Amino acid sequence: MLEPHYKLTFMPGRAGVNATGRGVLSMSGLSYGVVRVDQENSLTSLTLQDCGQVMPGSCIVVVKMEGTSYLCKTDEVGEICVNSPATGSQYWGLTGVSNNTFRVAPLMPDGAALSDAEYTRSGLIGFLGPGGLVFVCGSRDGLMTVTGRKHNADDIIATVLAVEPMKFIYRGRIAVFSIKVLRDERICVIAEQRPDCSEEESFQWMSRVLQAVDSIHQVGIYCLALVPPNYLPKTPLGGIHLSESKRRFLEGTLHPANVLLCPHTCVTNLPKPREVHLDEYFKQAQPNYVNQIGEDQDVGPASVMVGNIVQGNRLASAMGRDMGIIDEESDSARKYQFISEILRWRAISTSEHVIFTLLNSKGGVASVLTCSQLHKRAERVGSLLLERAKINTGDHVALIFPPGIDLICAFYGCLYVGAVPVTIRPPHPQNLQTTLPTVRMIVDVSKSVLVLSNQNVIKLLRSKEASNVVDIKSWPVILDTDDMPKKKLTAMYRAPTAEMLAYLDFSVSTTGMLAGIKMSHAAVTSLCRSMKLACELYPSRHIALCLDPYCGLGFALWCLSSVYSGHHSILIPPSEVEVNPGLWLTAVSQYRVRDTFCSYGVMELCTKGLGSSVNTLKTRGVSLACVRTCVVVAEERPRINLTTSFSKLFSALGLSPRAVSTSFGCRVNVTICLQGASSPEPNSVYVDLRALRNDRVTLVERGSPHSLCILESGKLLPGVKVIIANPETKGQCGDSHLGEIWVQSPHNASGYFSIYGDESEYNEHFNARLVTGNTGEVYARTGYLGFLRRTETLQAATTQSSVLSDVTDLTSLHEISALNRSTTQPDGSELHDAVFVVGALDETIMLRGMRYHPIDIENSVMRCHKKIAECAVFTWTNLLVVVVELDGNESEALDLVPLVTTSVLEEHHLIVGVAVVVDPGVVPINSRGEKQRMHLRDGFLADQLDPIYVAYNM
Repeated sequence: MLEPHYKLTFMPGRAGVNATGRGVLSMSGLSYGVVRVDQENSLTSLTLQDCGQVMPGSCIVVVKMEGTSYLCKTDEVGEICVNSPATGSQYWGLTGVSNNTFRVAPLMPDGAALSDAEYTRSGLIGFLGPGGLVFVCGSRDGLMTVTGRKHNADDIIATVLAVEPMKFIYRGRIAVFSIKVLRDERICVIAEQRPDCSEEESFQWMSRVLQAVDSIHQVGIYCLALVPPNYLPKTPLGGIHLSESKRRFLEGTLHPANVLLCPHTCVTNLPKPREVHLDEYFKQAQPNYVNQIGEDQDVGPASVMVGNIVQGNRLASAMGRDMGIIDEESDSARKYQFISEILRWRAISTSEHVIFTLLNSKGGVASVLTCSQLHKRAERVGSLLLERAKINTGDHVALIFPPGIDLICAFYGCLYVGAVPVTIRPPHPQNLQTTLPTVRMIVDVSKSVLVLSNQNVIKLLRSKEASNVVDIKSWPVILDTDDMPKKKLTAMYRAPTAEMLAYLDFSVSTTGMLAGIKMSHAAVTSLCRSMKLACELYPSRHIALCLDPYCGLGFALWCLSSVYSGHHSILIPPSEVEVNPGLWLTAVSQYRVRDTFCSYGVMELCTKGLGSSVNTLKTRGVSLACVRTCVVVAEERPRINLTTSFSKLFSALGLSPRAVSTSFGCRVNVTICLQGASSPEPNSVYVDLRALRNDRVTLVERGSPHSLCILESGKLLPGVKVIIANPETKGQCGDSHLGEIWVQSPHNASGYFSIYGDESEYNEHFNARLVTGNTGEVYARTGYLGFLRRTETLQAATTQSSVLSDVTDLTSLHEISALNRSTTQPDGSELHDAVFVVGALDETIMLRGMRYHPIDIENSVMRCHKKIAECAVFTWTNLLVVVVELDGNESEALDLVPLVTTSVLEEHHLIVGVAVVVDPGVVPINSRGEKQRMHLRDGFLADQLDPIYVAYNM
């Protein structure tokens, strides 16, 4: 090789007019932009023939490709520029591009101009050899810079074609381009395959191509896709339209027949995984503590607490307002303490007061129930239980009813005779295979001695289809409430005590765990009283309920709250809203409802089903201006996108944007937060998503990079105290840390009745204690991660007179003092502790040393393509699995794989191990509208998803 010196100009010489040159060059050297000779028989060599000599009257220079146009050294590859009277002078109407292309002024290394002459860029990459020979090794358009090395598309195409081209590639048609992923260029290869190739042949060929490109070019291919013959877009002359091919690939409209992504081998610039190292001195000084907490904890909980105090951070603790003082010794307090006794009192004092109205799908009244009617029907159910089933006090009775009045009557009938009701959703007639075993499981796990139901459900349970799933003879005794005794029994009422179980509440969590909680009569009274204070529930109120009444807050609102507070509940089964999406909102308008409760499923039905019907509803006189609070009953992070869409869509009907809010409850406490009528409007904050992965809460401005908007989950109910604790160390967290929400409340559940599975690890869920600070207090662990923020908000105006006008109730007089009690500042603003729920602890995904919440990854995936209807993620052997529902043709399935992989990589620095494309409706959703990710994972592992396509990324 020649010693490096600087190329100036090479003029053609007469003596060398017929000279030719040929060089065997190292492709590795060319990728670094230098000319290096290689062995002739080497696989990694590139043989170049010269392109001839410089034209007479012309002058050629080679300049650097990036930055200022400095001249290249003799052994450097650069862009060839020409000074000649035969070149063009400008592009029509494009001044900027013309200056960059036609007016290049090459510079010497010291910055001095080579000459006054202006050069024109050729767009070709090469170098000048001895004797003025010009060598071209590629074009600037086909150049891809990957991890600092430059690769030419033509070289990659040549390598791909060398792998059995005649058998596989259709007429040699291949498109190679690069896309920007995670701050670097990634190579994509799209090839047209021959029509007669099988899928197995395709993948064999693709794996050979990957090996060939890796061994020859030392670069990984990010995506290798195969399309049908003659499918790639063409230029007018019949060549491949590269920019159009790239656009379709990025938009997800290319529709490949096969695709293989290699992010594991190709992406090498991921941030370093998070590691926590213990200091050696600390290990020696505190060996017992290190053994207790394991090797992954850096600092003990006491140190964290001291650090928070020293830094002036507030320890995360918050309380709802005081519940007021009840005179426990008064006759009325003793006599009407429990829910069954309150119903008996209402049946006498306000016998004709309507407390329940059930609507049908057409908006008509299906049935109405007054206090006395409910009492009489409950007595008849009690008679049925005593006469036919010989029920003893404390026996468990399964209530399998559709949402409606019968469920409520059966519930109070059980309470009247001292039985413990267990409400269970009936099996779905069209899906007995999945839903009936769940019903049977809850009956078995709850140790129910009897099943109460109506004719329609009993007929379904005894049908031939059901007997194929569950043996008819294996059910306990089934009684029909449509066939009740007419006579009334005397002295049948069995009065409860505070510790007695009122009911069992069974629910399947999003992780697939069936858990039943025990609710005592004292807890039921406390829950109802808290909700009454928070929501100002009085007999003159109309409350619309559109949710499932089988567990959690939905059950409490449907069956308990009206009886305790005396308000009128308008019951709208969600199944009726599926038939008539406008039913709920029309009823709210018709009854001038101020407070309404719904589920996310109902809100989604209205948003999707009524999107184009808002004007129709408006002309029919539907107005939502009366709504003061519209609360979504949930056990998850608030879905701010859905609530915002709902608010915006129905603002045309007068819905206040401040009306829509969410509640929060869980298994250990069914209602922790609830947006009350007089509460300040819900707050939202923006937190740094990257900090959240490390269990830290960093507030950022709206629109900041990596920001995540989280909505407050309603206000803490009166009598409820929450703290944020580290789930591993059980030390109290500061306001700036993400931790588990622990709750202390008189309406906490008494404990789990039975957990289907391992019970040992859940024993301390109801009696958790901090290891720092106040270690004497007992809390229940919610299993949800969240944080607290103290904010100042102006309290919504609530006049004492409006409250007093509604006080016609037995428990109201001693509650008024507590009603307006709050932490009010001298300027009229209220100090308010906001609870922000981030996600369930059991569902978090630990990858690369950080904690990821599935919903954040799923939101990124949902944004990447308009044809993705739903998405769910979970882990499998340390691989991230993404399941997406395709709302389109199956030919579009493979478009999603690269887009999903890229979006997760860009936004979360995670590599998707498996991408599964399925039909709409495959991702299981429970009655609360929550994704059952563990159910989906089980289906995936058992190969039961019937996917359109499964991509295993390499």
